[in-house]
Formats: sequence, C-alpha cells, structure tokens
Amino acid sequence: MVSAPQTDIVPDSERHGLIGALPAAARPYASLIRLDRPIGAWLLFWPGAWSVALAGMGERGWALIAWLALGAWAMRGAGCVYNDIIDRKLDSKVERTRLRPLASGRVSLTGAWALLLALCLVGLLVLAQLHSLTILVALLSLLLVAAYPFMKRITWWPQVWLGLVFSWAALVGWAEVRHELFGVNAMDVLVVLNPWNDGIWQSRVPYQMSWEPLLLYLGSVFWVIGYDTIYALQDKEDDALVGVRSSALALGRHARAGVAVCYLLALLLWGLAFRQVRIEWFALLALLPMALHLIGQVATLKPDDAADALAKFRSNRVAGLLMFAACWVVGTA
Repeated sequence: MVSAPQTDIVPDSERHGLIGALPAAARPYASLIRLDRPIGAWLLFWPGAWSVALAGMGERGWALIAWLALGAWAMRGAGCVYNDIIDRKLDSKVERTRLRPLASGRVSLTGAWALLLALCLVGLLVLAQLHSLTILVALLSLLLVAAYPFMKRITWWPQVWLGLVFSWAALVGWAEVRHELFGVNAMDVLVVLNPWNDGIWQSRVPYQMSWEPLLLYLGSVFWVIGYDTIYALQDKEDDALVGVRSSALALGRHARAGVAVCYLLALLLWGLAFRQVRIEWFALLALLPMALHLIGQVATLKPDDAADALAKFRSNRVAGLLMFAACWVVGTA
C-alpha cells in the first residue's frame, strides 16, 4: 500500500507560484536552490556589475554583465545546496529552516550533490568566457566559499565572511574589464610563477597599485555585513537556542547602530573608489541615491519585527541597482 504524502513537511512555497508550477518531482530541488527567492542571486550579482561599470564597461560591456548574472545565479544556487548539505542537521532544529528539502528528507544527500555538480558545470561555462587572470581571481573565491558554512559555529561574525564571499565579484569584474587587478596583469602572474626566474618579479617598472577595485570590494563587504545583520534579526531566538552565532546576536540591542556603522563605512570606501576614477568632487553626488536608500533602511528598521527585517533585507536589491547607476555614471562619463 502506498502511504499518503507527508504534506506537513512540504512548505507553502512549493504549492504555489513559480515552484508550484513545476512537476512535483522537481519542486524540492527548485526549493534547494531557492528558485522562488532570487534575492540572493541579485545580491551576489551586483558587486560584479558595479565593478564592470566603474571600470568603464570594457569591450563586451552588457554581454559581460549578462555572463556574470548567469554565474551569480548558478553560484548562488550552488552555495545554497552546499550550505544545506553542511547544515542539514542544524536546519532541522530551526523553525524557519526545518522544511528545507534536505532537513526534511525530501531530497537525498546524493541528489543534492548531483545538483551541486550540475550548477558548478554552469559556473565552469561562465569561467570559459573570461580571461586567464579573471579565471584565477574567480577560482580563489572557492576557498572562502568552502569555509563559509562553518563560520557560524566558530565566530559571532559569520556575516564578515559572507561579505568576503558575496563581494568577490567586484574583483572579478574589474579584472575582466581592465585585464589587471591591483596593478598586476596576467603576464606578471606568469613571471612570478615561473620557476626559472629565481623568484624575482620581473614586472613592468614602475609598479603602480590600482586602488579602485580594492576600495569597491571592501565597501561591498561592509554593505553585506550590514544587510545580512538585518537578515539575521529574523532568527535571533532560534539561533540562540541551537547555538548558532550571528552579528545580530553579537550586537544585541545595538544592532541598528551596528548596521548604520557598516553602511557608513561602505559609503566612505565607495566614495574613495569613485575619487580614484574621477577626481572631480561632484562625482560623489552619484552616491547620493544609494546613501539616502541606506539611511532610510536604518532609520525605519524595527529590530524586533521579523517581517520588517526581511523587507529591509530584500530592499537591497534596489540598493544594488542604485549603486550600479552610480558606478556607470562615474565609470563611463
């Protein structure tokens, strides 16, 4: 006799909307990559688009941005699968995450690994479109990605690590447009790695550091820490019960002030990046819409209201668009 389906472990998101329109067998896998919640892909995508725009768009411009968008979608999905594989036992103890496909047993561990591999192959397709230096820069991010799920177990600030991961595309985009990063190009890397050069860096002279991508990247890191602290406000009680650490718990009643400091540092670093590209002071005016948006987030944030925290977190999709417009104006004017 066939047992009745366990409808109590199927979230509402799989019964309606985009995922609900898929065949029943595909729905848990779509949930595993958060197909109905694209906000994560947007947030991973924006720093790469910013750097392409601030670097002047380059020869491929919008086509490159499209490839980065595909890569962001695939890698965000892969990150969700990998995170859920590592956290499957922990997720089953948290109310908000207990219905995730792996935590509830609706997707097998083997199926999850197969989906992860498929998404990585999409990422490999994107990598094949990039220059050698950019490929190297992109691959270095895997070290950070692999360690991220464990950070919430060993530090009160896993949001810092997430910032390092989610901002990495800012370095990738710049390297692809300018064919250099921090003043180092692909030929420099080959010279350094050449075992016959006696360890001497025979680079062009004089070497000149390019600060723009670093400042853009670090600004993005603080932006991520800010918005992910807002996101973590939803889970304060559950996280405290199961022993998960977060910046929201670390900051306690000072969470709003902590987010404000992060956003302020982000704006400061982005302003310095803009000054590296355009020395005119009025170039900083391009940041004004983004600044007003972030100020609005902090001013109206309700730290004890989970629904408000989620809405503020999701509004960073619009923030990313405002920052892209600012980078495009400064980088292409």
